[in-house]
Amino acid sequence: MIYKSSLTEKNAAMRVAELISASARTAPKARGIDLIESMVLDGKDKDELTAIMRKIGEEGDLPYFIRDAGNVDSCHCIVLIGAGVKPRGLDCKLCGVDTCATAKKDGISCALSVTDLGIAVGSAAATAMDHRIDNRVLYTAGIAALRAKLFSDEVKIIYGLGLSTTGKNVFFDRKADK
Repeated sequence: MIYKSSLTEKNAAMRVAELISASARTAPKARGIDLIESMVLDGKDKDELTAIMRKIGEEGDLPYFIRDAGNVDSCHCIVLIGAGVKPRGLDCKLCGVDTCATAKKDGISCALSVTDLGIAVGSAAATAMDHRIDNRVLYTAGIAALRAKLFSDEVKIIYGLGLSTTGKNVFFDRKADK
């Protein structure tokens, strides 16, 4: 049987997407409390996400949303990684208020949740790099995923990680011209 590169490269990206989801899950979490969620989109679901990205770009005169949508279009898939933001009960004051109870009452995101998400996304990007899959962290995809309500209601911050196996990295030489 012959497997052409167009198929094997897409399959490789999807396998790495699974490994990325595992990397995000196993990344260290503050107090061992896991509020990370992830998912992989391809095909029609990825197209729906990029349509939302374009709409956001057009509504807000934000050309970089449209540019990033084009990058995601060029990807085999996108991994979305999000985090719930509930306080961890440490009263660490990193969020800017004195107690977790105040943060919860005022709807302030826990700084440790944001840190956990950063570590998970960094681990995810490192996993893509370890497998030589071109990737880029895209907050614009995360904003579109929030608008699409793809995650549970607890998730308030999302980043996307587009995965591509083309001869030239689709994330270089990017322009966000109007």
